[in-house]
Amino acid sequence: MKKKHPNLGSNLDDLLAVDGVLDEVNAAALKRVVALQIEDEMRRCNISKSALARRMHTSRMAVDRLLDTTNGSVTLGTLGRAASALGRRLHVELL
Repeated sequence: MKKKHPNLGSNLDDLLAVDGVLDEVNAAALKRVVALQIEDEMRRCNISKSALARRMHTSRMAVDRLLDTTNGSVTLGTLGRAASALGRRLHVELL
């Protein structure tokens, strides 16, 4: 007789929490979303990476790191400067 899966009926968050990776997965997903939003806004405003770097008073390499969806080391300060350089505001909240 086959054993039933102990997490049958649970959701993905529950499974990731059991595996101990929920916070990492959520952080990676959030970073990806923010990086893609910045890229979309750059495209909408026709702003290049170099122009964004100048507006942020930083290097082009720093903008590359900001837009790298796999780089989780971006600070809130950098995100705030990017938002400001694009005429936007950064909004962070706990849910």
